[in-house]
Amino acid sequence: MALPRRMKFGIFMAPFHRLGENPTLALQRDLELLQLLDRLDYDEAWIGEHHSAGWEIIASPEVFIAHALAQTRHIRLGTGVVSLPYHNPYMVADRMVLLDHLSRGRAMLGVGPGALPSDAYQLRLNPLRQRPQMDEALGLILRLLHGEAVTYQSDWIDLREARLQLAPYSDPLFPVAVASTLSPSGPATAGKHGVGLISLSTFMPMGTTVADQWRIAEQAAAEHGQTIHRRDWRLMLPIYLAETREEAYRDVSLGAYAFQKEYFDQTLGRPLQYDGPPEAFAETMASVGGAIIGTPDEAVAAIKRLQELSGGFGGLLGLAHEWAPTAKIHRSFELLARYVAPQFQGALEPLAAAQHWSHENRTMLNANEVGGVVGAFKALNQPVPNVVHGVTPPDAGGQA
Repeated sequence: MALPRRMKFGIFMAPFHRLGENPTLALQRDLELLQLLDRLDYDEAWIGEHHSAGWEIIASPEVFIAHALAQTRHIRLGTGVVSLPYHNPYMVADRMVLLDHLSRGRAMLGVGPGALPSDAYQLRLNPLRQRPQMDEALGLILRLLHGEAVTYQSDWIDLREARLQLAPYSDPLFPVAVASTLSPSGPATAGKHGVGLISLSTFMPMGTTVADQWRIAEQAAAEHGQTIHRRDWRLMLPIYLAETREEAYRDVSLGAYAFQKEYFDQTLGRPLQYDGPPEAFAETMASVGGAIIGTPDEAVAAIKRLQELSGGFGGLLGLAHEWAPTAKIHRSFELLARYVAPQFQGALEPLAAAQHWSHENRTMLNANEVGGVVGAFKALNQPVPNVVHGVTPPDAGGQA
């Protein structure tokens, strides 16, 4: 299994906010969450672009990222995603280079075809053409980012000797990734252009589907003479952690059910295939692999299972949701950062080795310490207390 030495952890922030809430305050919570993740040493966050349907209220991820950069220190911020059929590819490339400089290399470009049917309808886009348009635009964007002068004309793009006046800050380029749901076009486009992949539909029982996404990407890369790396493959799914499994289920069941019912069913018209009680919804999601809900130890086990099913991936993104009160959501992210992420980032092995060595040699080390203290007393012609002679057992916690 091909595993990166250090797995990246982050979030995918659409964002989702239920109707009836103050949108200004909702955006403020999004910013505060990014600040928290920055302090908790998360690697990255991907910010979405949406223009309709009432739930996902960031219209320009670039504007949002520019604002968030000033409020964070190290977390990388990416467009998750720019819907390429909505934009002139030259402008997308130019804006991202600006963000690359403003962020000193913390910006990332995530692209997609556009997910909301209502966006496509209002912009008079043909849903059957959006994925080919994404592929077409991404090829031009990459040419521009690599310094080419591009002359190109199609039925929706017209560039004449177009070149970027500002080169990227990152050397050679900031991370670029294609988002994929269930369609094979996302992995195929990522492989064709030799960029990263963000799998937005990660369900553990569909392990062959998850693995097939990378297989499709590798096949497309080989056909187009590209090289792709599993370290640039990210999986996304909802995550919520608490001290006990029962607490986790209790915290998010009603919120998760309401989200699925009100957003996917009542807003997007995708019927919810669940007829159980809302109070049991989180347990059902976790049991079928549609989310990681439980304790930190259970999260570690679930991620290892995902590694096996996928063959290895480089990053895990939690869906930014508000299925529980804000304080509990923040606590969940803290638990993941403290107890889960280190298990996959090589941070704990040296500490465990150091403790094991000290444990195995504690008798010898304590004797040396006692000998040094006894010598100090004798050098000053002072009586040596009994505790120093070892009356207190070496491993009982006594200090000489």
